[in-house]
Amino acid sequence: MDLQLNLNSETVDHAHPTDALIVTPNTRVCDVLAIMKERNRSSVTVCSVGGGELVGIFTERDAVRLLAGSADLEVPIEQVMVREVVTLTRRDTVAKAIAMMWEGGYRRLPILDEAGRPVGMLGVAGILHYMVEHFPDVVYTLPPQPHAASHERDGA
Repeated sequence: MDLQLNLNSETVDHAHPTDALIVTPNTRVCDVLAIMKERNRSSVTVCSVGGGELVGIFTERDAVRLLAGSADLEVPIEQVMVREVVTLTRRDTVAKAIAMMWEGGYRRLPILDEAGRPVGMLGVAGILHYMVEHFPDVVYTLPPQPHAASHERDGA
């Protein structure tokens, strides 16, 4: 199979997204952290109470920033979440997801349905699993240090 063809034709659903972990804007930060720990997730999507539309995201990076700054963990998540969320749809390709992650420095992106509700979360681990699954010859034949320079001359 051709790498370029697959990346540009297969949708993000093929890249092993996880289910969306959703909380409401009034959920306390300490409760969000407990949910993330219990479900072994590194992010949650924050959705409006009535319509379930995405209004923000909270990730482990945000949690580290809060904890490093001795923040109040009793406040609602809406006070500390990221409001401008970069998202994908189920129709977006794996190539587009990789490009968005690379350009924005994201480790995960929410996948939304047509109504703007989260239906999944695509992470770097899902992309990596996709690559290994579809292109094992490329992945498994890489040397342990692909760009390593020898410190000694080879030969006699």
